[in-house]
Amino acid sequence: MKKIKVLMFGWEFPPHISGGLGTACLGLTKGLAKNEVEVLFVMPKASGDEDPEAAKIINASEEEMLQSYTVSDNYLEHIQFMEIGSTLRPYLSPEVFASYWQEERYRQEHSFHSGKGRTFNFSGKYGENLMEEVYRYALVAGTVASKYDFDIIHAHDWLTYQAGLIAKHISGKPLVVHVHATEYDRGGEYNRNTIVYDIEKHGMEGADHVITVSDWTRNIVIEKYGIPAEKVSTVHNAVDFSDEDLDLPPRTLHQKIVTFLGRITLQKGPEYFIEAAAKVHKRCPDVHFVMAGNGDKLTPSVRRVAQLKLGGHFHFTGFLRGDDVQRMFRYSDVYVMPSVSEPFGISPLEAMRCGVPTIISKQSGVSEVLEHAIKVDYWDVNALADAIYGLIAYPKLSQNLKREGLAEVNTLKWEFAAHKLKNIYQQVLY
Repeated sequence: MKKIKVLMFGWEFPPHISGGLGTACLGLTKGLAKNEVEVLFVMPKASGDEDPEAAKIINASEEEMLQSYTVSDNYLEHIQFMEIGSTLRPYLSPEVFASYWQEERYRQEHSFHSGKGRTFNFSGKYGENLMEEVYRYALVAGTVASKYDFDIIHAHDWLTYQAGLIAKHISGKPLVVHVHATEYDRGGEYNRNTIVYDIEKHGMEGADHVITVSDWTRNIVIEKYGIPAEKVSTVHNAVDFSDEDLDLPPRTLHQKIVTFLGRITLQKGPEYFIEAAAKVHKRCPDVHFVMAGNGDKLTPSVRRVAQLKLGGHFHFTGFLRGDDVQRMFRYSDVYVMPSVSEPFGISPLEAMRCGVPTIISKQSGVSEVLEHAIKVDYWDVNALADAIYGLIAYPKLSQNLKREGLAEVNTLKWEFAAHKLKNIYQQVLY
């Protein structure tokens, strides 16, 4: 059987990442390489310092956008929900609004057409012009699909689903979409972004197969997006073992440190960590708490910590990456992930690999693969506080979780996840 060649679309790739998506993309591509699968990885803006052994990186900022008006015009007709900017204006009558909408639509299409046939300098970030970048990235995907030789297309998360669909249309090759998170995880039942939801649903429906990072996410895809169960497979994430041990200076802080590391958003449950910290502080006044990350809940979190008078024992570090993440884990006595809805959650694996006893929410995909972590319902602040206190107050419990947890994560390798992924490719292709 010939070597499979994959055209893969992603939004980020280490060392420049914003979260777990980039980490997963690197792990999977390195794992696929070990399974003799060749990957062409397309990203909006490459920096040149990406790992060349993991994949051949294609910089979308250096590729011309699709020039075929037939394909792109058809694409515009089917993605009216992907408007750039906002057409909403207060106090307009339905008739005036309709007229305004048509003018805005014409302006966008004119701008869109005038950009075809030339390159676009993507930021590769998640800024205010994200929809425009997603829009244009899909056109670059059409050009890439017509230039390169490959067997199957793989698109990671909603940002690249439309790119995958155009690449499929241009090449006729099958498409696999990889669901790392859904809008139900990010916004819940009532606060979800309907634009993003529509993009996700359209991508899943147009794909030949859908991969989810956990059974938790698989059930959401089936129940909330109406995708047939036989079309959806779970491939759990893993942890990278290639990094060398860090040469860390001696730890000078003798107090116990309890760490939350992740985006400070509704999905990650930062408020539950803060409330549990307040309860633990009353029983163990010397314990310090760290919240590492950024997000829209950062300011409310700082305010709540101040209200609880925890300021002297609660520390906000901002976003950490690379070696700083590993240092934070090495300095931690307990790691907590109280996510409200977590498709998987790679950070607990990274913490356990560093020998940190870990507490995770039952509402997470990683809870499906971990036995040697304490699991609590995200909303049960009392149970979370008790678990933290137990790991601080009872050294034998902590040492047992350190030992057993490290042994457990040693079995969760990306090459094993990639082997399952390769089998799915083969099923779709043959």
